[in-house]
Amino acid sequence: MLAPDVIAALAAELAEADRTHRVIPRITARHPQATVEDSYAIQGVWRDENLAAGRRLVGRKIGLTSKAMQQATGITEPDYGVMFDDTIFHSGDEIPVDQFSNVRVEVELAFVLKRPLEGPDCTLADALDAIDYAVPALEVLNSHIELEGRTIVDTIADNAAYGAMVLGTVHKRPDEIDLRWVPGVLSRNGEIEETGVAAGVLGHPATGVAWLANKFHQHGARLESGEIILAGSFTRPMWVSRGDTVRCDYGPMGVIECRFS
Repeated sequence: MLAPDVIAALAAELAEADRTHRVIPRITARHPQATVEDSYAIQGVWRDENLAAGRRLVGRKIGLTSKAMQQATGITEPDYGVMFDDTIFHSGDEIPVDQFSNVRVEVELAFVLKRPLEGPDCTLADALDAIDYAVPALEVLNSHIELEGRTIVDTIADNAAYGAMVLGTVHKRPDEIDLRWVPGVLSRNGEIEETGVAAGVLGHPATGVAWLANKFHQHGARLESGEIILAGSFTRPMWVSRGDTVRCDYGPMGVIECRFS
């Protein structure tokens, strides 16, 4: 594993890149021996420093849970990051594009937990029982590490490339709708760019919630009541720029619209 001082230095470098909205060279190009455990350690230092500065953790994002996203990134296993309260937007909001780097949008479902969820043997049924409701969401990607040649180590260290989340207005309990068949039709400036269905995420979008609970158990942690879990994209990421209007139609779960300014 990387030495603690190297982990701290890389976390500080990523924090500065976040503040200045710039991109840094790949960690794996400079430290080819870095492991997945190193990358979560870097993310953990960055997370703890943000918490100490007063930011409030409201949930977790899971990434790379669909074949579409794995093929788009060349990364073949899921990852996760943290979400803070000041990264949450709502349908109809203006999204300040200058806050992010390599700005892209993904189509997802988010889940709000009504009770804690923990492994080591958490199943999809357990996850569905712990979920209060599902809500449509767009994830805004925010990558501070150069994209070409990056590995899962680079992505995880960069908080799994999470930037922000735009929430819809329709809430559905898992017993009210077959979540596997929630559609997503993603448009930029009136032109359809990506389509998919939520079953593209591990066969069921809540499967990732169970995966994350089991992953957390390995570190002696659990998912807590009230947390928002962003479950992973079922479309490829769509690039956006200043002035773009983004719309996603989720069929029975409504529409999300936002503008990047």
